[in-house]
Amino acid sequence: MNGARSVGEEARPRLAPGVVLRHDRARGGWVLLGPERVLVLDDVALEVIRTCTADQTTVAQGVDRLAKAFDAPRAAIAADVLDMLNDLRNRGFIIL
Repeated sequence: MNGARSVGEEARPRLAPGVVLRHDRARGGWVLLGPERVLVLDDVALEVIRTCTADQTTVAQGVDRLAKAFDAPRAAIAADVLDMLNDLRNRGFIIL
């Protein structure tokens, strides 16, 4: 996605059209299902997806919630969340 903007804390990401979050019993965990692709999520990725793609939630609000929930430094959480969301956006799983 050349020339596309990166995810910032003011963004309100959501799952891309055709992408759904599902529990996959065969894999024993949560996945993002998109057209002709599957992304298996670990526990941390699942929390980021659930927190940062909720209706009208900004990334900053999601980072604040995650930092509080995990009692972790906000700056470290923000860097990791932004990296993950940018990767998911580049792979077509989320949109801004």
